[in-house]
Amino acid sequence: MHSLFFAFSNNPSGGAQGGPSLLVSFIPIIAIFVLFYLLLILPQQKKAKQHQSMLNSLHKGDRVVTTGGMYGTVHDVKDNMIVLKISDEVKVELVKSAVAAVIDKKAE
Repeated sequence: MHSLFFAFSNNPSGGAQGGPSLLVSFIPIIAIFVLFYLLLILPQQKKAKQHQSMLNSLHKGDRVVTTGGMYGTVHDVKDNMIVLKISDEVKVELVKSAVAAVIDKKAE
């Protein structure tokens, strides 16, 4: 058992001097996770918050475009639904999250 340990150990005396090197070897992995968080996760969370605040501020008369590329005017706003007026006699109910962007905000 001891001979197997000595065969893989850099220190033939059997002392535990590998502690700091183990911590040093994890520093690049930790740095990659921090970089991943700062470059990918944080901007995505910011974008999601902006989209949610845009959805919460929808009002009747706002001109919007949906994720499917349909343009229309908000006719009515419900809890999680909107009624989108596409033309004079055509109205469609959509989930609020289907709104991609507000093109023209109605002056309040």
